[in-house]
Amino acid sequence: MCGIVGYVGKKRVVPVIIDGLRRLEYRGYDSAGIAVAGNGEGLQIRRAEGKLRNLEEVIRLKPLDGTYGIGHTRWATHGRPTEENAHPHRDCTGHVVVVHNGIIENYLTLKKKLCEEGHKFSTETDTEVIAHLVEKHLKPHDGSARPSLEEAVRKTVKELHGVWAMAVISVDERDKIVAARNGPPAVIGLGKDEYFVASDVPAILYHTRDLFFLADGDLAVITPAGVELSDFDGNPIVRQVQHVTWDPIMAEKGGFKHFMLKEIYEQPRAVRDTTLGRVSLDSGKIFLEEMEITEAEFIKLEKVNIAACGTSWHAAQAGKFMIERLARVPVEVDYASEWRYRDPIVAANALTMLITQSGETADTIAAQREARAKGSKTIGICNVVGSMVTREANGTIYTHAGPEIGVASTKAFTAQLTALFLFSLYLANIRGTITKDEARMYIGELGKLPGKLESVLAKEEDAEDLAKEYHRAQDFLFLGRGIHYPIALEGALKLKEISYIHAEGYPAGEMKHGPNALIDEDLPVVIMATCDPNDPGSQMRYEKTLSNLKEVKARSGRVIAVATEGDEDIREAADHVVYVPPAPELLSPILEVVPLQLLAYHIAVRRGCDVDQPRNLAKSVTVE
Repeated sequence: MCGIVGYVGKKRVVPVIIDGLRRLEYRGYDSAGIAVAGNGEGLQIRRAEGKLRNLEEVIRLKPLDGTYGIGHTRWATHGRPTEENAHPHRDCTGHVVVVHNGIIENYLTLKKKLCEEGHKFSTETDTEVIAHLVEKHLKPHDGSARPSLEEAVRKTVKELHGVWAMAVISVDERDKIVAARNGPPAVIGLGKDEYFVASDVPAILYHTRDLFFLADGDLAVITPAGVELSDFDGNPIVRQVQHVTWDPIMAEKGGFKHFMLKEIYEQPRAVRDTTLGRVSLDSGKIFLEEMEITEAEFIKLEKVNIAACGTSWHAAQAGKFMIERLARVPVEVDYASEWRYRDPIVAANALTMLITQSGETADTIAAQREARAKGSKTIGICNVVGSMVTREANGTIYTHAGPEIGVASTKAFTAQLTALFLFSLYLANIRGTITKDEARMYIGELGKLPGKLESVLAKEEDAEDLAKEYHRAQDFLFLGRGIHYPIALEGALKLKEISYIHAEGYPAGEMKHGPNALIDEDLPVVIMATCDPNDPGSQMRYEKTLSNLKEVKARSGRVIAVATEGDEDIREAADHVVYVPPAPELLSPILEVVPLQLLAYHIAVRRGCDVDQPRNLAKSVTVE
């Protein structure tokens, strides 16, 4: 969950690494550091607790320079968030330094053994063990020649248990970085006479768009001459280079105060780009080309299992309604972090779907591998081309949302909902559970969503006004029925993530089973109360939701309703109404969530919270 940046080339190394670390700040961190070499002054390290600006001040007071180096932003797992525990970590000789993401599960055993051999440790971290192991394996054995840095790293990784992505440099092997992966993401960037390693694409996107991801078990040797790739046994391997089409400007705030607000406003484009080229209004067909699963297999499908975490899990819950309603296949949704621990039953004709923004979420990857081990084919819904989930899947639906920098996911969520709807239509077409006219209707409505989203965003002032009134609240309750319940969950998650207000999402029909006890005049209750007049089930749900709304009012609760434009009756029942354009029941969640995102954003701003980097959270959870 931390950030790694490494560079070998002709540019001034420190600015390149600091700039890369800055572009990884969204991942969350509590300390930062840098190590450089190659200018004749040996290996130089600067570290600082807290934000990156603290490291920059340390460098200003004590400059350093070189021709190659590595940097790191750390989120504490082993050892407190102090300057001492910040990366990079060095060995006893001071000739080797390491930066590392992940967890070394057997570090205490290794540390004890190394101490018995005379090694002296200076930190509480598991990472320092790596540096000492590399030092140990660099020593000549039985009069043989001194091993190379990559040979020492190979021997080291074979002693480690756990998950890691690491970059290692030595003052004794000029202009060389050795990187290895077993779990957390690592990407190699290819420039002109310069090469990069990083834990995520935005760190290097300003320098190159040609890159490839390391797979588990890969080891890369990076020098000014290029990149040599092998497995942990030294066997050469090749990875396909990808050209990333993301414009680096997309990773900037673009005039918005925060990345989160910018990304909220990018949702019309994200939905449009995720749909683009995948639908035919004339034929009513959906085209998902990244599929290695045949139509015959989809026809035989008896069940879909979906595993995801956080916001992606909420998308999965909404996707359950879409798939079951359109394709008539039963769907079971699990938290990826829990799924594999209950020894799940995977039927022979079942499909497992993984939903993840990064494609590198540790729990989601583990769930995918569990499903594959049980004989299930897998499909990934993901925003990052070439990430681990996509490489191991039998099919991928990419969400073309572009890089999402804010920790609290917004545009990735609506793009995931769009991808799930496309998959539901695709499956329904193959299985013959909807007519061609129904498919055309849904495709037409999907095409209208970007314009409708823009009209919702035009009402941002409504969210600002609500924030003025409710930003001092201590608790919030979000209610919804059917496919709108996952949106209530997502609204509550957004609020608690960035404003630190306790918020809970609940099925509206369960109010009498406990939550009614919480309602008083101090509790704001957000109710999802949209209605599709062309859907009898939606009308029935709406009537039941109105009944819940009146229950809240009868107990002095303050009601904020998200309703469909033209619904004037709800004004009499609710304290506040936020309107969204009409849409079919299965598509309305994509519109409904935007006012909730804006409400959370403006409340957080008024409370003085760090919107883009909320405390204790990271963008991509790459360790369990």
